[in-house]
Amino acid sequence: MSSRRRFMQGLAGAAACGTVLASSGRAGPVAAPPYRPQFFDAAEWAFLVAACDRLIPADASGPGAVALDVPRFIDRQMDTPYAHGAQWYMNGPFMAGPDNLGYQLPYAPRELYRHGIAGMNAHAATRHGRPFAALSAALQDDLLRAAERGSLVFGDVPSATFFEQLLANVMEGAFSDPIHGGNTGMGGWAMLGFPGARADFMDWVDQYGVHYPLGSVSISGERA
Repeated sequence: MSSRRRFMQGLAGAAACGTVLASSGRAGPVAAPPYRPQFFDAAEWAFLVAACDRLIPADASGPGAVALDVPRFIDRQMDTPYAHGAQWYMNGPFMAGPDNLGYQLPYAPRELYRHGIAGMNAHAATRHGRPFAALSAALQDDLLRAAERGSLVFGDVPSATFFEQLLANVMEGAFSDPIHGGNTGMGGWAMLGFPGARADFMDWVDQYGVHYPLGSVSISGERA
């Protein structure tokens, strides 16, 4: 468990490698400084990194959400019109009801994160005496499952609504184009065998169960 957590912490928000001049005058690759969140504060960021790690953990099939820089992707999304609710109807009245009524809260996504993370950390502290990020993986999973079921109380924010928002953004960060800040190295696409932004891959569309051999290409031209 400790080695897994060190792995998570070491990779959280890591940026792509760059080059600097070594003392010999030759260029060599070094890791760029860790990503610094622009929207989330330190406690919120710790929760986000830990939750992302539990929702898509690294395993034999490929990298997890932290190695794919999903927390960075979500932090960057918080400064977009989407996160400010510019594309949502945000006027009342807000009435709880069936799903066909649509979203029924006065909070844009960035506000939903603030309320939801505060609620998750409050439940973690009440039940276990520590914030979410300091709990064991098993306890983190228990709290995430409880949030998914809607059995936690975050004031007027249903925990299931927050969990749905978080999970959707984690999936987007893991499998969107790297230009948006996640899916680093196109590791998410490599797990799926997805060609990415290649101009033409129609020859392979109907070849079910056949491994796609050409690798992924991002919008920026990066190749896996």
